[in-house]
This record gives sequence, C-alpha cells and structure tokens, in this order.
Amino acid sequence: MIVYPFEHPPQAGQAVTVAPGVLWMRLALPMALDHVNVYALDDGDGWTLVDTGFDTPSLRQDWKALLAGPLEGRPVRRVIGTHHHPDHIGLAGWFIGQGAEFLISRTAWLTARMLVLDRQDRATAESLAFWRQAGMPADMLSQRAAERPFNFADVVHPLPLGFTRLSDGQQVSFGGRRWRVVMGHGHAPCHATFWSLDDDLVIGGDQLLPSISPNLGVYPTEPEADPVGEWLESCQRMMDLAEARHLVLPGHKLPFLGLPTRLRQLIDNHHGALDRMTAALRDGPRTAVGCFDILFKRRIGAGEFGLALVEAVAHVNHLRKQGIVTQAGESDGALLWGA
Repeated sequence: MIVYPFEHPPQAGQAVTVAPGVLWMRLALPMALDHVNVYALDDGDGWTLVDTGFDTPSLRQDWKALLAGPLEGRPVRRVIGTHHHPDHIGLAGWFIGQGAEFLISRTAWLTARMLVLDRQDRATAESLAFWRQAGMPADMLSQRAAERPFNFADVVHPLPLGFTRLSDGQQVSFGGRRWRVVMGHGHAPCHATFWSLDDDLVIGGDQLLPSISPNLGVYPTEPEADPVGEWLESCQRMMDLAEARHLVLPGHKLPFLGLPTRLRQLIDNHHGALDRMTAALRDGPRTAVGCFDILFKRRIGAGEFGLALVEAVAHVNHLRKQGIVTQAGESDGALLWGA
C-alpha cells in the first residue's frame, strides 16, 4: 500500500518540513513533468542541498527567495546530485561557484561534464540514423534535421573541475544523519540513492518515484544499451533493503511510504510491457515507434515523442538481449522486429 503523509506540495518560495532538519521544496520546470523536488538538510553551520533544478533566470530568482526565506540566509555548504539529468544538477555549478562542495557519482559527473561541453547547432548524423532506424516518421525526421536540438548547456550551469565522488555502499554524513549510498541504474547510470542509518528516510531521486515510472531510454551515444535490464536488476536489489517504515523523498511527485509495494509495482509494470510487446511482435513485425500503442497504451504527442522513442528502443533492446525478438527486415530505413 502506498501512503502519502503530505497531501500538498510546498508552494513557490516555501518549504515543508518532512523530518527533523529536512526541508522539502519544489521548483517549476517548463515541460510536461512540470516540477522537480529538491531538499535542504540542516548541517548547523549551513545546508546540504539534494538536487537543484534547471539553470534559468527564473529558477535562480526562486533559489534566492528560498535562501533568504526558509533557508534563513545560511550558506549552502554542499550540493548532492542524485544523477546527471539537467533538472537535477542544472544549478550545481552556480552553487559550486559560491563555495559549495559537489558530491555525485563519477559516472554522473563525467557524463554531465561531457554534455555541458558538447554543443550542437544541428542534429548529428548518428542521431538522425538512430531516429530513422527506430521508425521516426519522415516528416518529423526532416524537421529535426533542420532545427537546433536541445543542448544540455541550455539549462545547465558550467561545471567547474573537481567533485567529491559517491560510490555504491559508501557511508556519508550530512543533515545530522549517516547515510548508505546505493546506486541504481536504468534511468541514469550510477544514480545515487541515500538510505538513512539513523531514522526511516530514503532519498530516492528519480530511481524511486511513487506514481510515475521514470523514463528508461536508449540514445545514439550507446545504441545497444539495455537500461530496462539494468532497471529491473536495480529494483530487485533495492527490494532487499526496502521496508514499509521507509519515508521516501522522491525527485518528483509526493513523498511516500510503502517502498516494497512500489518497487514491486515498478518491476511488474515493465514485465507487463515486455509481455505485451512480445505478444504483439508475434503477430507481425513492427518498428520501435510502431510499438508505442502497445508499450504506452495511449496516444503519444509531439512533445513526448522523443522520450517515447528512446524508451521503446530500450524495451526492444531488452527483448533482443533475452533472445526473444530478432530483426525481421527494414522499411524505408527503419528496422523491423519480430518475436
């Protein structure tokens, strides 16, 4: 059973105390998932922040209001990035420039640092080939070839050299607590979660979300990746740690109780999607994009097409690695898959 102890999220510029010395704040995002949760933990002489939101002028102003208000003007001593995605570390470099230490996994830091420095005016040849093979419609492919793509640096502050590495199984201390670092994979490589050794808190980032499933995507940078397999393994491993007493502080939506139930739901959700795709591909070959209706069971709009495409490829890749589906031909450059 999933229980939400806090029915309403904090308003802009405000914070909700979710445990002694732990503040929950929410920042707006300009996309379908319109917010990210961030947390401030009291270290006495300052604060540890977990995640930061995008680097935009409006969010900088929101942070200035939070720093002067709920954070009482005390300095940010350290920033923790749960993973490399821009809604979680966009302003990390801004805080580092003001003297904060930056804690993140090595893989996440290297990925973020590389992406900040990688600026593209047009989609790369590798990206266009990847989208074509996945089954992106020709008109959308032409449009994407002609327009400037999203660049990580558009919403992520430059990351200075130097960080403090977080490793799986490591014990760290902040917010008056000792925490065990547990790495998850699938949504992002080496995604750090934090399990308190002194009370019932778990900081889950996007690895542990209550009512939505994180995107599991394959990208042109690693087209043979199997994030679905990594995700299932991570969820199963965390099942051994999860207890009903745990209060999970997620990267999106509401803090919740019922982590064992939620992990089982997340595992079953993807097994169900894989079973549906297998059955559909037995009836005839499809492209990855052609599996949208089977995988998501709803219409996918233009704004979410990219995330849907990379997740569909991820599920195809997992079935391929399991030996369940194989390539069954091509259609106008798009790969067809059959069970």
